[in-house]
Amino acid sequence: MTPRQRFLETLTFGNPDKIPFFPGYARETTLERWHQEGLPKGVNYVDYIYEQLGLERPQTMPRIELGVSFQMIPTFQEKILEHKNGHYLVRDWMGNITEISDEYNYTYIRRPKDFVTRRWWHFPVTNRDEWEEMKTRYDAHDPKRFPHDFEERCQALQDRDYTVSLSLSGPFWQLREWVGFEGLCILMVEQPDWVHEMIDFWTEFISQTLAPILQRVAPDFVCINEDMAYKNHSMISPRMVREFLLPCWSRWASEMKAGGCPLIYLDSDGYVGELIPFWIEAGINVEGPNEVAAGCEVDRFYEQYGQQMAYQYGIDKRALAAGGQRMREEVKRRCSLLDKGGYIPGCDHAVPSDVPWDNFMEYSRLLAELCGWL
Repeated sequence: MTPRQRFLETLTFGNPDKIPFFPGYARETTLERWHQEGLPKGVNYVDYIYEQLGLERPQTMPRIELGVSFQMIPTFQEKILEHKNGHYLVRDWMGNITEISDEYNYTYIRRPKDFVTRRWWHFPVTNRDEWEEMKTRYDAHDPKRFPHDFEERCQALQDRDYTVSLSLSGPFWQLREWVGFEGLCILMVEQPDWVHEMIDFWTEFISQTLAPILQRVAPDFVCINEDMAYKNHSMISPRMVREFLLPCWSRWASEMKAGGCPLIYLDSDGYVGELIPFWIEAGINVEGPNEVAAGCEVDRFYEQYGQQMAYQYGIDKRALAAGGQRMREEVKRRCSLLDKGGYIPGCDHAVPSDVPWDNFMEYSRLLAELCGWL
């Protein structure tokens, strides 16, 4: 099977020849540790794992990306406003004023390369005038959203052996970027009409930006980023989910499926057990990363929802740090679900720096064996 066929067969409860193998995404400090413990510098760590395990990494055609932007155009000018007492105060590209330790380069705010704590002091939308200005940055028909060779890319992607994916912000995620998490929760109670207006705008913007893509090529996988859960519960009530978010998710899922996209993935950290029924109702059919420390147990979700939902990741990062028998038992327990279909196992978020390289290699070998690669 090609990597694309294998991925689709797995997550649509089909019959893959083996399960896609990706142990996990390593952040910057994790790689720094691994370089001190045996991972050579200057190599891709996933390539090196394949080499060390004696596996031939699946080859595909040269990858072509769609290159469509769902971000604001133009962005705000990134600027350091203050640097003192070991911290940067920065206006980031989204218009937020954010504080970050000067242990990190301030550009970590633009693209988090590690587990970095930040503090938000100000958000770009605090009143109606700022909202009207923000809307001007999201013109779905701005030609700068699409690469100059968009038509050629879509044509070339008709015959591919790798998956094509898109990633976009869900309504909860995007409004939180505009008004802040606390501000959004207050607005949902005190000014629900304004929240509906912002969500309707975002829903329409994404739909209009997606339309030219879906008319030309069917993505295999669309990821909706929607972090909206704490350790034990959703960040907002089920009633609020149904009122504010479900209509948006449902419309997008319907349009994506009509455009031929088979997999719609909802990415949220935290405990998502009370959110999965809403995602299924909306037409979303894959979710992750299933953080075990937050109470996400993929086997329990299987029992509740059967083949209405497929899953990714869900292997406890704490077990990888512990290593030994605890790690082996965790991996085997999760991989016992593979016969059910609809599951690609891996670390339940980015791999933290408390995971030693030797542990990760042992885990990768066991995972490759259970997924049918060894």
